This record gives sequence, structure tokens and C-alpha cells, in this order.
Amino acid sequence: MDAVQLLPGESEVRDFGSNPGNLKMFKYVPKDLGSARPLVVALHGCTQSATKYDDETGWTQLADKMRFVLVLPQQDQTGINNAFKCFRWFDPNHNQRGRGEALSIKQMIDTVLADTSLNLDRKRVYITGLSAGGAMTAVMMATYPETFAGGAPVAGIPYGCTKTVFDATSKCGVSLGGVPGIPASTPVEQLSPAEWGNRVRKASSASTFPRVSIWHGTRDHVVNPQAQTEMIEQWTNVLGVAATPQVDTQFKTARRQIFQDGSGKPVVEAFTIHDMDHGTPIDPGPNADQCGTALHDQFVIPAGICSSFYIAKFWGF
Repeated sequence: MDAVQLLPGESEVRDFGSNPGNLKMFKYVPKDLGSARPLVVALHGCTQSATKYDDETGWTQLADKMRFVLVLPQQDQTGINNAFKCFRWFDPNHNQRGRGEALSIKQMIDTVLADTSLNLDRKRVYITGLSAGGAMTAVMMATYPETFAGGAPVAGIPYGCTKTVFDATSKCGVSLGGVPGIPASTPVEQLSPAEWGNRVRKASSASTFPRVSIWHGTRDHVVNPQAQTEMIEQWTNVLGVAATPQVDTQFKTARRQIFQDGSGKPVVEAFTIHDMDHGTPIDPGPNADQCGTALHDQFVIPAGICSSFYIAKFWGF
């Protein structure tokens, strides 16, 4: 990444551990951060970079308003790790605890939390991402659940659908040759909620897991929208609630489902964006619930709702 592309307050962190996944790390620190503030990790999608997922999606704008630090992992941009610049959620060398890219991202988090000048709240660490970044979000929630208070995969993939690179396009709903606007029909493995949940539980020895907000477009031509249904089943099972929503309504341009625990607290929510293709939904504008910038990338989509704002709201910011 060229330094001239960085936003004010954004910087590259070059020393964050052994970095077995060969990733880059960027962070954004707003002015007047204050103490005991949250940390958000935002993972870009394939073909993107950290600078195509910072202000475009609204995350830096929200960091300024809500006062949190933003960490932006970046896949190697030369194609050495992956030709399409995708995080390697599908590779057992990178999607398990203590390995590869998963460990690199954990090292980034640990490095920022250890920075005493920031004085962040270790109990308020969150993660989100698009596409391969959404799938990697699920990887991190499964392999390091004790680290996160919340997560939000956008156009993501259920954890554990793949054991090989081939599985990504045969069991995970990923299409490499889809037609824009036509939902991907590549199959997603059909498992019971308990089977999906077990794949997460086996990824670590943790007993607590983060709250989850799950986003997907109905016309996603890259990741079969059925993947959202499987993710809902996976994470409601992990969090011990039924896969039947207590709230199921139309909200802005989306169907919104809320899954509550026994006390009535929402622990899983799902937004299904009507007629939206593969990407992060944004809603540029001046209102409090609007965010995102003018379209700079085909996978950042003005869709009448800004996912970043409502994800942050779900997390309790």
C-alpha cells in the first residue's frame, strides 16, 4: 500500500509478532479517543485492500463518531499468498487456532491491546469483514472466541465447511464464475444446527462465544445466499438459542431477523438485503444512521442501509 493513500490517523504497523500468515497490518486511531474504548477489526474482501475497506464502508467515519480504534489487516497485494488477494479461510494452515493468517490477525489484536497509550477495553474487541474477510471473521470467532465480544460476517461462510481448497467451491457456496445479479447456485453443505455448532466448538476450548450479526444480499453471485441460512443455524446453536427468530421484520431495504436468549437479549441478528449483489451495503448521507462513501469499489454497494452503523449498534456502541 502506498503511504499517500493512508487517511489522517491511519498508519501501518510493521512489527506485530511472527506473522506466520504474511499479512500487513494497518490501524486507524481517531482524535480524542479517550480511555477504555473498543477495538474493531475489519477484514477486506477478495481483490480489495485495507484502503478499500476503511472509509468506503463507513468504519473510519464511525470510529471518529463512536471513538474506537480500527485495525485493518491486509492480504499480500502481490498475489504471493493468494492470486485474488483473498484471506485464506479455506486453508487448514490458516483457518485454525495458532496457525497462519488466523494467528497473524490475533497477533495484530494483541499488539494494539498491549499499547498502553491507547488504553483500550480488552472486553470490547469486535471483528467484521466482507466475503473472504467475512469467512475469516467466522474463522476468528471460532478459533479465538474468548477474544471477541461480537462479530459480523458480511457475505460470509459458515465455519468448518471446508477442509481443502476444493471444498470452498463444492461445499461452501463459493462461485468463481458467477453472473452479476444472479444468485450463486454453488452448493452449500447442508448440516444440522448441532453439526454446524460442533465445528465451531471443536475449534477451541472456549466456553463463551461472541454475539453475531450476519449480512447477505439476495442476489449475491459470488457466495450462495444459502450460506447465510447455514451461518444462522451455526451461530444460534453455538450461542444456545433456537434458529427461529423472535423478531422477523422488514427494515429499510432488508429483512431483519433477531434471535434472543432466554432473557430477551439479542445474541444473533441477520440482515438480508433485498436485490443486493455481493458486497458491503452502505448508505452515504448526513443522517446519524448513514455511513460510507461514494462508490470506489464494486464490492461496496449503496443499498439504502449502512451495515457498519447497524453492526456497531448491535454491538452496543
